[in-house]
Amino acid sequence: MSRQKAPFSTRLMRLGKLVVWLFKTGRNLNKIDGTNAEERNQALITLGTTALQAVDAKLNVSTPPEHFQISGTLLVSNHVSWLDIFAMSALLPSSFISKQEISNWPVLGKMGRNAGTVFINRNSRKDVEPINQAISEALRNGLNVSFFPEARTSPGLDTLPFKAALFQSAIDSNAPVQAVALRYYDHEGRRTELPSYADTSLIKSLWRIVSMPQLHIRVDFAKPIYPHEHPDIDRFQLKEMAEAYVRGKVCEDADNNDMV
Repeated sequence: MSRQKAPFSTRLMRLGKLVVWLFKTGRNLNKIDGTNAEERNQALITLGTTALQAVDAKLNVSTPPEHFQISGTLLVSNHVSWLDIFAMSALLPSSFISKQEISNWPVLGKMGRNAGTVFINRNSRKDVEPINQAISEALRNGLNVSFFPEARTSPGLDTLPFKAALFQSAIDSNAPVQAVALRYYDHEGRRTELPSYADTSLIKSLWRIVSMPQLHIRVDFAKPIYPHEHPDIDRFQLKEMAEAYVRGKVCEDADNNDMV
């Protein structure tokens, strides 16, 4: 991996900014009125934007405006880092589906609950049906819902196989599915695995990120897939369409990375 790192003083400054961000964000989320969608969406945009600013991460979005869905969309993305949620929230606020363990994380777990995150037990198939019903209801009510169909993080230079179960919610609610591809780059424009949360602890991942001279996150949004335009589509076909787009984007320049 690239050996160049940010000055130690810069790393400490970023950690300090994150502490301030945690305090302010926790306070703001506690004030959210769950019935006020506009207020909640603005809080989520602010949450994502300020988290990225704290670690000097820059967003790069080149998606045509017509590919953005404003509301009632199921967003599905590859999963690389805990920064994924903040990058997506800064662009399209939504409720997230996340693994149950995160609900017990100090500070972040409470923030996730206040932001509308739905925590599920990925090892229990009993969770799937009620979660699909909850997602469908949210989509019918015009809310965006995001989840990571890989079910766990990857190093980020390829994708893991997508799981199809939660795609059923889009079919049940006739909601559009929007595939999102996330890619991470270092200060020299090379693909990097440093932000990945795969096979590491939150503390180690955080230190690696704040130690980077600068981090760039590229976000690509596919054209939304409307189930009603594919009358016979099932969740497996819907999953395959989204997976093909994400894998194509993620692998597009995977050789341009910082591995030696």
